[in-house]
Amino acid sequence: MNRIERNKFHFRRSEIWPNFFIVGAAKAGTTSLYSYLRQHPEIFMPEDVKEPHYFAQVRPSRAQRYASPVFISDREAYLRLFRAGKNHRAIGEASPSYLWCEESPARIHAAAPEARIIITLRDPIERAYSHYLMDYREGAQHLPFFEALREDWLSAEKGWAVSNLYVELGFYARQIERYLRLFGEDRVHILFHDDLRRLAQGDRQVLADILRFLDVDAGALARIDTTRVENGFAAPRAEWARRIAGAHWARWIGNTLLPKRTGALIFNRFFIKPSAPPPMDPRARAWLAILFEPEIRAVETLLGRHLPELRRAGGMAPAAPAAIAEGQ
Repeated sequence: MNRIERNKFHFRRSEIWPNFFIVGAAKAGTTSLYSYLRQHPEIFMPEDVKEPHYFAQVRPSRAQRYASPVFISDREAYLRLFRAGKNHRAIGEASPSYLWCEESPARIHAAAPEARIIITLRDPIERAYSHYLMDYREGAQHLPFFEALREDWLSAEKGWAVSNLYVELGFYARQIERYLRLFGEDRVHILFHDDLRRLAQGDRQVLADILRFLDVDAGALARIDTTRVENGFAAPRAEWARRIAGAHWARWIGNTLLPKRTGALIFNRFFIKPSAPPPMDPRARAWLAILFEPEIRAVETLLGRHLPELRRAGGMAPAAPAAIAEGQ
């Protein structure tokens, strides 16, 4: 980290920085978890900006510059998000780019070395397909899934808000290892998408464990409504809706002129409809299963346990790596 970066991310005693971060992966339940934790009286998370992406310093491509309403790169603008949280025990934010971005862990550590990190993971095949379906629904993707995967995989330009990263965002082992190395196991809590499914179905122990990890009052658990799942699947109402949603002018209006809630209400009412997700192309499933299997094994070795949660969509459940099977 050079001198300019040290100044940008270095903690000063008079400033209020987050002391916990939900770092992804994308499409692995970070929005639902954010909405649950915001209900706790001792936890502060900004209401209007869930994903500031500050520690990733995102530089979107021209084609994707309106894909998200906010990419905050200015230090003062970022810190303004947390001024109202000064009397809260836990102050956090949720930017999924922080898991993929190689520089984010060191930048977070420079600003908040005692921070707690929550990593959410999902079967990487499910994650990639959910990501694609979102892009297709919102008019940012027009190719069928298998062709979209291969095009993105072979793209020469890679980056958050530069390419889709359908595959790369599922390479979890190195992403997790960077946080474990800097923050230590006791300050990194790993959560699976299946855990959040159980939470939405009434398994409150999942959230109780998170509250204890954040060192806040677990007695407030009863006040938190976990029945609503954010960002569930919905299909475009028609091809015209998908095309308008993906147009640069429509995204600019939605992300710059309309209040966030108004834009969401319009989109949910007129552009999408509840639906079951379409079946996945078996060619894509088979290709991704082969691509991700070595990565899943690496995560199992890193965490020291077998992870069927990461093989839900692959149609195979190989034996755990020898180091795990032998209890090493």
